[in-house]
Amino acid sequence: MARFSYTAEKAGGEMYTGVAEARDRFELYSIVRREGGKIVAMSEEGTNSWFNLKYWNAKLTTVKEYDKILLARNLGAMLGAGLALARALSVLERQVKNPKLSATITQIASDVRRGATLHEALAKFPRLFSNLFVAMVRAGEEGGSLPDSLAVVSDQMERMYQLKKKIRGALIYPAIIVIAIIGIGVLMMIYVVPTLASTFAEMNAELPASTRAVIGVSNFLVQNTVLAFVITAAGIALVYAGVRTPFGKRAADLTFVRMPLIGVMVREVNAARTSRTLASLLSSGVDVLASLEIAGQVVQNSYFRDVIAEAGKSVGRGEPMSSAFVRREDLYPAFVGEMMAVGEETGALSEMLKRLALFYEDEVDRKTKDLSTIIEPFLMVAIGGAVGFFAVSMITPIYSLSQNIG
Repeated sequence: MARFSYTAEKAGGEMYTGVAEARDRFELYSIVRREGGKIVAMSEEGTNSWFNLKYWNAKLTTVKEYDKILLARNLGAMLGAGLALARALSVLERQVKNPKLSATITQIASDVRRGATLHEALAKFPRLFSNLFVAMVRAGEEGGSLPDSLAVVSDQMERMYQLKKKIRGALIYPAIIVIAIIGIGVLMMIYVVPTLASTFAEMNAELPASTRAVIGVSNFLVQNTVLAFVITAAGIALVYAGVRTPFGKRAADLTFVRMPLIGVMVREVNAARTSRTLASLLSSGVDVLASLEIAGQVVQNSYFRDVIAEAGKSVGRGEPMSSAFVRREDLYPAFVGEMMAVGEETGALSEMLKRLALFYEDEVDRKTKDLSTIIEPFLMVAIGGAVGFFAVSMITPIYSLSQNIG
């Protein structure tokens, strides 16, 4: 496939430019003719050349979540204004600054010009466009409300993006404090403790067990600095690899659910994600079973995913969807199951799910603002304990020596 930049003229005399992928120039003529234009000028770009900078930019660049949000929002706005899909995609490709996303839009536009639907073209890029995105677009195409579906999915993605951003922002301060304390501790072990240890050795001081432990760690770090860093890196790598295994993932998910303070936020975050995803899909016309399947892919914690899978089985057996959530109030707050049940009884399930999503998003927003304040006392206690242990371990021998001298 080659990539072509072209200028074309519509039947009414309007000139426009675009970029498309085609096997050759003749196929490009056919593609542009099908969309109601006539090529005036064109040039071929070496898209797949190993020596082409654009090719490597498109391969190596990552696409941020917010870029995809803007893509959905802008595409929906242009389609709502009456622009044809192929033309809207061509405009987006010129506007997008990210080379990887721009190249992806080019391929999507080429598929659309050849007669593929938008959701079929998007489904070819599962790493960029989630099943939720594809399903919402498909529902919009089948229901004749693609601009509305794109507006809904962009709103859904932005709310999830903002939620993750707030949680990460709330955890930055504690993470910086912990890293700084560990760094200071390592420096003291390497530079301060050896000086005190040599003093104790010269004076033949009798050292308590805690002091011997601190000096032992210090000696290991001084004599095997590189090895210590290698062991630390290997430990981190093993933990990371372990968490990616099914057993490790389940253990990590359970730890987060049961963790004090954090566990409540985990439950509320998953309640918000589940409610928001189901509300968006159901309001766009996606059937309940498909909506639950996609919601299970959006939720990251495997325990909450199991509840959603059980809800799908309940619906298949003819039971209400809410029944599975009511049975697992240890994971989903009781309010979730109750509101779902009310929505099913009144025929306003998607509206109830939207209210649930807003409620828990506001709860998480409020708690993330207070998270640093809540965690700070626990950090202070942990830091104080570590500093106290170090101080007692190092000061006790000095105190004993001063009494002997006296």
